Amino acid sequence: MTDSDLQHLRSAIALSRHARERGNQPFGALLIGPDGQLLLEAENTVVTGPDCTGHAVTNLMRLASRQFTSDFLAGCSVYASTEPCPMCGGAIFWGGVGRVVFALSERAFYQLVGPDCDGLRVGCRDVFAHGQRPIEVHGPALEDEALAVHRGFWGQRT
Repeated sequence: MTDSDLQHLRSAIALSRHARERGNQPFGALLIGPDGQLLLEAENTVVTGPDCTGHAVTNLMRLASRQFTSDFLAGCSVYASTEPCPMCGGAIFWGGVGRVVFALSERAFYQLVGPDCDGLRVGCRDVFAHGQRPIEVHGPALEDEALAVHRGFWGQRT
């Protein structure tokens, strides 16, 4: 994991904080181009959308697939504040992105929110393993920083 990767993850975590401040679930994501430039950013809009598919990464991939070809996206990276869920992993796969970097792991997220939280407890590596093309995955990294944004949001004691 490079210093640039960590910087982009911190930007995704900042987006998750912004989503929370706006009344949404605390998730954020960035699309970084092949030469390291910021192309797009998105945050969760499930509440303010309202749209149950308004996850940060899915929102990001909707924007990306409208603006870029899958050939171009193959050289891009998605940075996510939390490991992409199965729906978001599917959006990354179908969009053609070649690399994913995430902060908070799916496992650590569900440990925080507890056993009663509804969700598909499948990490993005497992989703991508069922595809016919490899997607490079790095993470978790900066878990404590990403976790801090979630604390207190999901009703658990901190």
